[in-house]
Amino acid sequence: MTEYSYQSDFLQTLARRGFIHQCTDAAALDGKAMQPGGIVCYVGYDCTGPSLHVGHLLSIMMLRRLQQAGHKPIVLMGGGTTKVGDPSGKDESRRLLTADDIAANMASIKTAFSRFVTFGDGPSDAVMANNAEWLDRLQYIDFLRDYGRHFSVNRMLSFDSVKLRLEREQPLSFLEFNYMILQAYDFVELARRYGCNLQMGGSDQWGNIVNGVELGRRVHDLSLFGLTCPLLTTAAGHKMGKTASGAVWLNDDMLPTYDYWQYWRNCEDADVGRFLRLFTDLPDDEIARLEKLQGAELNEAKKILATEATALCRGREAAEAAAETARKAFEEGSFGGALPVIRIARARLDAGIEAFALVLEAGLAKSGGEARRHIRGNAVKLNDQPVKEETQKIGSADLGSDGRLRLSFGKKQHVLVEAE
Repeated sequence: MTEYSYQSDFLQTLARRGFIHQCTDAAALDGKAMQPGGIVCYVGYDCTGPSLHVGHLLSIMMLRRLQQAGHKPIVLMGGGTTKVGDPSGKDESRRLLTADDIAANMASIKTAFSRFVTFGDGPSDAVMANNAEWLDRLQYIDFLRDYGRHFSVNRMLSFDSVKLRLEREQPLSFLEFNYMILQAYDFVELARRYGCNLQMGGSDQWGNIVNGVELGRRVHDLSLFGLTCPLLTTAAGHKMGKTASGAVWLNDDMLPTYDYWQYWRNCEDADVGRFLRLFTDLPDDEIARLEKLQGAELNEAKKILATEATALCRGREAAEAAAETARKAFEEGSFGGALPVIRIARARLDAGIEAFALVLEAGLAKSGGEARRHIRGNAVKLNDQPVKEETQKIGSADLGSDGRLRLSFGKKQHVLVEAE
């Protein structure tokens, strides 16, 4: 963590709220940030899936803070680099996607960004670019002659993304080895097209970012900067954005809003203040008040965190609906309309499904054995009544007047089951 004392509003805000991990030239970047509109910054996102997840939120929030301070964000979609695959933090090669897969993922990912940054033609309006626009047209021999000669293989082998793979004797393809050159070239190309002078990203991207800064200086005498945020883990050491049931997706067609709200509501006590600073727009003094709360009152702070974080990603109305559903479910025993729902064929319910199998199918356990342990530990309820036997048949007779039944694990995880 840098100890430089920032003077610009943008970098002061990032530092105060815990976003800054590394910076290539803190003083010079701070000077740029004090000029109105002095920073044009990009963060890149490869299109390896149809949605980004909570693990990407830190860099997205950095772009939001940048725009709030009057500077211009660029969201770079990796339509080109996704064809190669970033080896950073990976033990093995990514599955190569088709052009159609990449295009579909890119279209889906774009929907999440409009809630965090404002796109348009104004000086500080965000721009969305696609590096396939320039990477797909590269003439390989010319590219290697013009840019490849600026990269030392010795130095490339020293980067963690490469060392990790080699130390574990996992294959690193020549295709992936080119990734850092292509990302560096992205920075130079964005500098040409948009006057981009800053790249931000997670700390695992530090080597790639530094490559871009150095390439711009060597090839075009550009003054470029790099800034990274820490790779966040929860207070218990778990990676952000991952749960027992899978990734916490930003897109609502990948994860119900209620589940997204619950992810934040269920955070650990030690994470409340930090997450409020990083993932909400609440002012510092309000966050300071909330993080001092203890016991049952701290649960109210967690609800505020959940609602504010969800409002940014899914909209205020959806966030408040999720909060109200939780209140009814936990305080009134009501089903509520926004709980996650699974649909099961009427014939299966008529025949009856063993309790442990339904718990597994509902996503309340990762395996049949875990589902059985939950039931033996009296942690599973059916319509608010404890499930006594692992093989207890659950079926049509348990459906309510609305054609649904509710399975619960503990006090916080609920799933509605309905017949189809």
